[in-house]
Amino acid sequence: MKEAYRSKTGLNKANTIRLNKVNEILEEYRADGYKLTLRQLYYQLVSRAIIPNKKTEYAKLSSLLVKGRMSGVVDWDAIEDRLRVPYLPYWVTGIQDAINDTTNQYRLNRQEDQENYMEIWVEKDALSGVLKRVTSHYHINLMVNRGYSSCSAMHDAFERFEKQNKEDENLFILYLGDHDPSGLDMINDIQKRLGEFGVNPEVKHLALTMKQIEKFKPPPNPAKITDPRAKQYIAEHGNVSWEIDALNPKTLHEIVKKNVDKLIDVDLFNEQITKETIDKEKLRDFGNEYEEGED
Repeated sequence: MKEAYRSKTGLNKANTIRLNKVNEILEEYRADGYKLTLRQLYYQLVSRAIIPNKKTEYAKLSSLLVKGRMSGVVDWDAIEDRLRVPYLPYWVTGIQDAINDTTNQYRLNRQEDQENYMEIWVEKDALSGVLKRVTSHYHINLMVNRGYSSCSAMHDAFERFEKQNKEDENLFILYLGDHDPSGLDMINDIQKRLGEFGVNPEVKHLALTMKQIEKFKPPPNPAKITDPRAKQYIAEHGNVSWEIDALNPKTLHEIVKKNVDKLIDVDLFNEQITKETIDKEKLRDFGNEYEEGED
């Protein structure tokens, strides 16, 4: 297998071995339904002591993946780029196709009548693919901030929370971000800025926490000393920081699901799922009747 890789890519022995390891990791996660970003793959290689945690190694990995995919050694579908996604408006081949699509996509509000309203906010878009497995299932709003959130996004969030007509103690933001000066400060920033608009959801810090760092031991990075918040951070945590991308996607999924489960009424949720199933059967019957009528 290694010789076959080398003949296709022209890589040296060390990079051929590394490409084998890359494919092993990608296949491992794909078997569980996960598609990794370049950064997530990088941290998996670091955490398994395959490569050191250096910027130069990240650049080398990026270049290696280009060669691996262009030569057909690495599957194009195994790596995702969440920022550069083309957009094509929805279309169907006809009425029957539209009925089938409606049936397959049919969803009720699975959070209907829940006492608590929650949203999941994440610092990085690269993790949205992992989080959507939870947010889609439970029908929860996923907010990707890409760093500090904008004023417009904060106002939009205020309007969503205000529409819930719930007391502040029933409003929650489940937050995930890096354990670094800005990543931790964003928790307070969200709370403060939403408060200025007039809503005060509880911002629960799901990840990355120091307790999780001690338990899962993700690869550390130097603290960003150029960050204006670095002095206080270094005083509390030392001259190291950790990126949430370094957490195993399965672990991240389990953390989020566990915390969502604590805030929902499972019986109400299951009632909505049952209603969806019944409604879908009705739509299928309608589709079958339409198809027979066409014939």
